[in-house]
Parts: sequence; C-alpha cells; structure tokens
Amino acid sequence: MTDHALLLVNLGSPASTEVGDVRRYLNQFLMDPYVIDLPWPLRRLLVSLILARRPAQSAHAYASIWWEEGSPLVVLTRRLQAQMHSLWPHGPVEVAMRYGEPALPSVLARLAAQGVRRVTLAPLYPQFADSTVTTVLELAKHTVAEQQLPLSVSTLRPFYDDPTYIQALAASAAPWLEHDYDHLLLSFHGLPESHIRKLLPKGSRHDLRAADCCAQASAEERAVCYRGQCLATARAFAQAMGLPEGKWSVAFQSRLGKNKWIEPYTDAALDALAARGVKRLLVMCPAFVADCIETLEEIGIRGNEQFREAGGEELVLVPCLNDNPQWAQALAALCERAG
Repeated sequence: MTDHALLLVNLGSPASTEVGDVRRYLNQFLMDPYVIDLPWPLRRLLVSLILARRPAQSAHAYASIWWEEGSPLVVLTRRLQAQMHSLWPHGPVEVAMRYGEPALPSVLARLAAQGVRRVTLAPLYPQFADSTVTTVLELAKHTVAEQQLPLSVSTLRPFYDDPTYIQALAASAAPWLEHDYDHLLLSFHGLPESHIRKLLPKGSRHDLRAADCCAQASAEERAVCYRGQCLATARAFAQAMGLPEGKWSVAFQSRLGKNKWIEPYTDAALDALAARGVKRLLVMCPAFVADCIETLEEIGIRGNEQFREAGGEELVLVPCLNDNPQWAQALAALCERAG
C-alpha cells in the first residue's frame, strides 16, 4: 500500500538570513490570528510596528546559528524525514512547514496529485497550543476543502506525556546527564496566559499561577492547558531519569510584548540559579523536537552569556530530539496509532 502518506509539520524558518526573507517570514508568522489573537486591523497595525525593527535583529540572530545546509530547523526535520522512510511502510513521508517553505498547502496538493488518498498529519509539537497545533490543523482542513483535495486526513494529537515519547526524550538526553552538573533547567516555549484562558470551560477556576496548575483540573481543562502539559512532560522526564527534587526545575522562555505570559520566566530563572550558587547548568527545551533559533541562539548563545554574567560558570544546552533514532522509532509508533 502506497496511498497513505505521513506528513511531518514543523513551525518553519526564513528562506535565508537576509533581512527581506526574515521580514516575509515574520509577517506570515505574526499575522496568524492563532499567534496574535487580535482583530485583523489591530493585528496588522501591531505587526507593522514590529516589522519596523525586528527583521534586522532577527536576521542577525538567525545568522549566528545558520548552518551551511540552511536553517537548522529545516535541516533537522529533513534528517528526521529520511529516517522515517524506512519506518513508515504505508506510503511517502513528506515535510511541510506552517510558515515558509515547503508550504503546507503546496505539499498537500502535491500528495493528492501523486495519488495519495490518506494522510497522517503529524504536527511536531508535544504539547497543545492554538498557536502551534490548531493553526496547523485548521490550515490543513481549509486547504483540503478549498482545493477540493480527495484526501482523508488523520492527526497525531499532542503526546506530551506518552511513555513512548518520554522514553525517547530520556534516551536522547541521557549522555548529557551522565556528566557532573549542578542543576537541570527544562525551558519550554512561553505562551500568553490569555491563550490558555480563552480555551478553558466557562466558569473555570483554573489557576495558571499555581506550582502545578493542573493538579485539580478536569480532563477538559488539562486538554487545553499548555502550561500544565509542559509541567507533566517535565515530571515524567524527571521520573524516567530518576532525578531528585531540587535537581531540576521548569521555566518558560521567548516572551514577546507586554501581555502576561505563563511563569516562571527562563531569563529570571537563569539569574536566580546563578545567584544561589549553581555553576554548571544544563538546559533542555522539551517544547521543541528540533533545535532552532529559540534553542541555539536564545538559550545556547544569549542564555549562556546571561548565566555567566550572573555568576555561573557553564551553561550546556542539551540537544533536542532532532534525528535521534529512538525518537524516529517513537514518532513512527505514535503516528501508527494516530493513522
């Protein structure tokens, strides 16, 4: 059978580190209503203001981590795709990006033209958020309907605490945790609190400031609480690795704008850990399955500089799952269940 494709979808990247390419990418990304949830006129105004300065700054950041083969995120997703070919016997394995190239609508249309009739869509995000998972699913749904593509689409749902994923995460990180270190910080991508609150059931008293916001949550609340899912990933990973309490902690990075974002913040955590005497710090970023600008530049370069300036001696960035063979096998198993 060759008519059942697996489509791996990641966030995306600018085509190059040129300011013009970065501006086009940022415009597409920030104008997504699932990313900035404002009415179109206000979103357009805000994004136009951001694009007045941000592209040049971001281009410099991308240039600092760009590989000879291109964007690390795209290159690593392609490497994962290469491994998945032998693990997915049902049809082709393709890659698409939500923003930039290869564009999700174009890939879906090409698969349909090749005779594919079933697609397992795999958004490569362990935890759920509208700004990652929902925007991919809605674009795929819109594309199939608008272009009248003869495709049946099933979806890999968030797998933040799935044992198969946790075991792959533990195996990937184990070589770094075997060396001496003072503390492990699990730094997840941040999210405005409003993105979670708008999805909670009416009348919910869900406390996004609590140490474990989902401790008393209903299944409906846990399904939409990105923060709680991140904490669940961290707890499951720590248990799998046998990490004692106090040896690890969780924080959230990549804040943008003046909205209230979920806490604690990674930049504050770096200063606090250095102040309490942590000298050798390991940092993992389990919201990402492939290294990208948020891991390599934000943590690996700027976070490292901040930690040292605050009194720390060494910050070691633990690589994401990337194209780790056990991760490829875990992903194949997850997608088999989804398909």
